[in-house]
Amino acid sequence: MNNSIKHMACALTAALCGAVPSHAQYYELASQLPSLISPALSGSMRYKGYADAGFTGGFTDNKANFMSFSTSQGFQYSDWFFMGAGIGVDVTFRNNDLRTDIPEERRNYHTTSTGVMMPVFTDFRFILGGPQAAANFFIDLKIGATFLLGNNYMEFSNGYLTNNANFYLKPSLGVRIPVNSKNPRQEINLGLTYQLITSNNNLTWYGGNTLTLNSIGATVGFEW
Repeated sequence: MNNSIKHMACALTAALCGAVPSHAQYYELASQLPSLISPALSGSMRYKGYADAGFTGGFTDNKANFMSFSTSQGFQYSDWFFMGAGIGVDVTFRNNDLRTDIPEERRNYHTTSTGVMMPVFTDFRFILGGPQAAANFFIDLKIGATFLLGNNYMEFSNGYLTNNANFYLKPSLGVRIPVNSKNPRQEINLGLTYQLITSNNNLTWYGGNTLTLNSIGATVGFEW
């Protein structure tokens, strides 16, 4: 029990620190993955896992669409609260026109309109409704860092998304639907989600270095 409390305190501290983007905090968050996953591999009865897939469409000036796949592994600390750590893959598609008034010498030719990003995060999930309900609701919050993989950049109307660490925030709201009467731990999750990616390690046309991507969409998941 004491070890579980220590794991929970460490991950919560890392998540709160992640609200202020910095390299040290991102890597500190990623370092919590082994301590949260190892008890699951040992067969803890409180272990719980999630797998999610979804699509979000970009809005505001810099638009990108995301096809997302992720998994979270952790502990169900009570009937209403789960906390764990996760990793994912986001296939990213640029979804806006590029600027035409940028001089050729300022353009970067190692750019792409499609990329792959890897989010690493702490996952908090709150269950709304009793454990015996036929269906109940959930609030999910993923917070951490995401990285553009490879050597290429992604160009947007206001600048470039680089392969440095980016702050990652993904809250979701949805419904849980039981699928196996013999195993109440197995449920389908349907939700609406918002995704924020931002960092001061990118490149913009205006002399700054903060580039932000906002998107909204839907997710479907399975829990066990």
